Amino acid sequence: MPIKAGRRVACAVLAVLCSGLAGAAHAETWPQKPITFIVPFAAGGGTDAFARPLAQQLDTQLGKRILIENRAGAGGTVGASLAAKAAPDGYTFFMGAAHHAIAPSLYPNLDYDIEKDFIAVALIARPPQVVVVNPDKIAAKTLPEFIAYLQANPDKVNYGSAGAGTTHHLAGELFKSLTRTRLLHVPYRGAGPAMQDLIAGHVPVVFDGLGSSAPQIKSGQLRALAIAAPKRVSAFPDLPTAAEAGLPGFEVATWYGVFAPKNTPPEIIERMTRELKAALQTPAIRDTWERNGSDVPDVSGAAFSQMVSAETARWRKVVAEAGVKLD
Repeated sequence: MPIKAGRRVACAVLAVLCSGLAGAAHAETWPQKPITFIVPFAAGGGTDAFARPLAQQLDTQLGKRILIENRAGAGGTVGASLAAKAAPDGYTFFMGAAHHAIAPSLYPNLDYDIEKDFIAVALIARPPQVVVVNPDKIAAKTLPEFIAYLQANPDKVNYGSAGAGTTHHLAGELFKSLTRTRLLHVPYRGAGPAMQDLIAGHVPVVFDGLGSSAPQIKSGQLRALAIAAPKRVSAFPDLPTAAEAGLPGFEVATWYGVFAPKNTPPEIIERMTRELKAALQTPAIRDTWERNGSDVPDVSGAAFSQMVSAETARWRKVVAEAGVKLD
């Protein structure tokens, strides 16, 4: 090989090595300032139930504040749109949810693509939905009693949701289809406001994520009738599954995951993935997750991205078959 050509090859190799070292150094010095997690729902909802404890744990691990920014609206799509346009510098992440796999089927003019405009970092929780009622407004103590009441009172019962197109909404529509009942949908700007109105008795029922309703169920403020899951959860061993209560096919779980704007440096994605995995294994997080009815998943990177794609396709089929339209 000529001397000049050999020098060019050596320089190219050196450049690649230096680039890799620079990336590694970047990851080790990051973060140098607070990190924002955009939560696309109002404070106090199911997303917050997992995002805030996780943020506190990451504070400790990273030595920098994790700031939760609640940006609610349009079934979580307002916050998602904002996050998609954030600078990909490693200082903005997005707490996405199952709702964002549903949104493409219901909002035809989204200005972002959950699969193309984000990097799927890691799945952090997946609690099941639960049929939860205000005991002062609904006398039924079991799911069959509740269904019988609805069948005898068509169009007289409202159900609240975290917003049009959320898992709360789709769970309600699936419930109506399976039970041949007629309930009226009342969308809120997040699970937190819906939960407040449920406790106050302004709406009598919500098909909620177990994470946000668990404290109120345990305190007796709300009554849980069944979970929309294939098996019972350890935090509520006496709470039957919908199938056990006579409603097979009613299975709806939400999930929450961390995303980053596309083009966020890969070394920062790798570092955040490691930090999330470490956080999820801490006793405090595992205990909180169990109390909120969720397992501790180990799904990240390509596996999480594939899950999001599969969920998007699944919900597209559910929406089409159920004929669900936005209110």
